[in-house]
Amino acid sequence: MAYSDQEQRMNASAGLASVGTASLLVALKAWALWQTGALSVGASLADSAVDLVISAAGLVAILYAAKPADDDHAFGHSSAEDLAALGQALIVLGSAAAIGIAAIRRLLSPTPPELAAQGAGIAVMIASALITAALIWWQGRVARSTGNKVVAADRLHYVGDLLPTLGAILALWLSHDFGWSDVDSIVALIAAAIMLSGAGKIGLGAWNALMDRAAPDDVVEGIAAIAHDWPGVRGFHDLKTRTAGAQIFVNLHIELDGDQTLTEAHDIGAALKRAIVEAYPQADVIIHKDVYHG
Repeated sequence: MAYSDQEQRMNASAGLASVGTASLLVALKAWALWQTGALSVGASLADSAVDLVISAAGLVAILYAAKPADDDHAFGHSSAEDLAALGQALIVLGSAAAIGIAAIRRLLSPTPPELAAQGAGIAVMIASALITAALIWWQGRVARSTGNKVVAADRLHYVGDLLPTLGAILALWLSHDFGWSDVDSIVALIAAAIMLSGAGKIGLGAWNALMDRAAPDDVVEGIAAIAHDWPGVRGFHDLKTRTAGAQIFVNLHIELDGDQTLTEAHDIGAALKRAIVEAYPQADVIIHKDVYHG
């Protein structure tokens, strides 16, 4: 089952909000980095720059995945979400590695650079944190409502962006009041570790979907329970599932009495399909009818 019109509008609004927010954050943090020279601000800027690229690609994927099935894509275009999520993960991995290496080099340097204009930097980073929090709230609402994988992955990036942003505020404050400039590099290392962890989770989920991994066990068990208890169904077998984006594709063979009419058999299968879709709205269900042999 494809997204409804309302869900498509919500997904697109989340993508547009993400691109706009990332653009604003990049501009603010670039100015703060120029003013302060703080690596923690640079780490947060790099994260936001990555978010901008990811958000733009995610918006394209959201719009493309929403296209209905056609002659060349009989099962729709929802795998575009998984391709975008995998690309997001690879970009984040590279960015995190660059930040981590820069932080280690600065920690090992005998004369770490002095930070400047900490007050202005703190103000910019506080504004960035508030803007990011607002976007995370909206993306969370959309992801819960539609189940869109790209929106959920994009939200994870911005959740991960909050810690380096707050860490940059802490580093600037400690540097300004206590002269603890090494905190800046430590915060950058923590931010890089968080980015690596998030990228691993996103990339693994996207890879599994692209490799036609089955739906989660609780979903498969739920579908099996519905089929097992459905009136007129004497048994079932070959329950197979795969995921693509937010969609779940289901193939199920049900066993029916062979002496009933074709209309009766069709009605049982159609009612079962409706029940499965009602329980799992993003499911695309194909039911095959076999004769029960006892």
